[in-house]
Amino acid sequence: MKNSKISAGLYKKNREKICSSAEKNSVIIVHSGYQYPRNADQFYKYRPHSDFYYLTGIEQEKSILVMCPGHPDEKYREILYILRPDEKMQIWEGYKLTREEASGISGINEINEIKWGNEFENDVDFLVKNKPPVYLNMPEKQNCEPVLSQDFNYSKILFEKHPLLRSIRLSTITTPNRLIKEYEELALIKKAVEVTGEAFKRVCRTTKPEMFEYEIEAEINYVFSKNGCGHAYLPIVASGANACVLHYITNREKCKKGDLVLLDFGAEFENYASDCSRTIPVSGKFTKRQKDCYNAVLRVFRKTVPLFVPGNTINKINQQVKQWLGEEMIGLGLFTSEDVKKQSSLAEASEDNIPENPLVTKYFMHGVSHFMGLDVHDPGSKDEPLKKGMVVTCEPGLYIKEEGIGIRIENNILVDEMPVDLMAGIPIGVEEVERMMGKSGD
Repeated sequence: MKNSKISAGLYKKNREKICSSAEKNSVIIVHSGYQYPRNADQFYKYRPHSDFYYLTGIEQEKSILVMCPGHPDEKYREILYILRPDEKMQIWEGYKLTREEASGISGINEINEIKWGNEFENDVDFLVKNKPPVYLNMPEKQNCEPVLSQDFNYSKILFEKHPLLRSIRLSTITTPNRLIKEYEELALIKKAVEVTGEAFKRVCRTTKPEMFEYEIEAEINYVFSKNGCGHAYLPIVASGANACVLHYITNREKCKKGDLVLLDFGAEFENYASDCSRTIPVSGKFTKRQKDCYNAVLRVFRKTVPLFVPGNTINKINQQVKQWLGEEMIGLGLFTSEDVKKQSSLAEASEDNIPENPLVTKYFMHGVSHFMGLDVHDPGSKDEPLKKGMVVTCEPGLYIKEEGIGIRIENNILVDEMPVDLMAGIPIGVEEVERMMGKSGD
């Protein structure tokens, strides 16, 4: 069940955009996604598939949306199938939506277009009898192993029954539309950002030597829960050399005096993400070396934000950031300009496949940006020209394992002719962070 009063108009607008992008006389089928079992009699907390939520606002399992934008009979142009509530189910699992409530959330007509789930198969058989193209959510490569989703498993059943159907990846029309955020979506992201900022300020006030990383995580959890948010992803609380492990989520070590702690966390509000990284000194003050390294990353961060303008691409920005970070690394004594010249000479003389910028990538090994929205890593190509209304991250970093220093600074940026830093209100400078850490209390 939804807690907020987001207008159904957002989901109606999203459906209209998707239908106008689809092939004529096509059928679009989107499942809400599986509940995943945690143990014998319990499931992990349910979250619907992002595309399904984008089109309906419904957060209930075993729901399906079917859209036939060109169908001559209006009642088949959009149909939402939901569970039929019964007393036994609700005793064990809790309240389920009525058709009227599902209509109020989604903006889909209750009378003809919201049906019980057991009507789905017969309707689909009728809708595909003339062999229209069918849009389905298929596994998309997102730097991980593909997950066999509810949509994918359903596609096997559908094509065994109707082998002559032509399948089209739903992502071809959802991805470009999801990349440009509506006003209502930006409001949700800004709320997630606001709560993330509150959590960071609390962490600054409460962190001290000998705390465990999970105690710092607990402070973040408190602020998120108090504000009706969850985590957009598993938080990283990495002290000392742990910060050089990019996806460190163990969060079990003790934070020692003199260490830095790298925080990578973000609130999720109404399924919309935020994504923030900060690096703070456990003792409340940066050492000179830590300050020099931090300010090097901060200088690159501040030069990078203005690059997020329409027409630029994430990959072009990545190349510029690597150059700037390389210059900062020379200034920090991690290697010399002579080392860079020598590397270039070797690359020119050799036919071997020498990695690009190996000196830089030893200390900075990830990209500087990704798209963000309903997913913390929203789908989209890094060669996609940026457009006004996209939301991206900006996250340069520096990782010196042998010194136990890992630094990442990350804010969320709204692409515009003059990019808007949505996290400008979250402390980021050395003096700001130290001043915040000098405060105490709740």
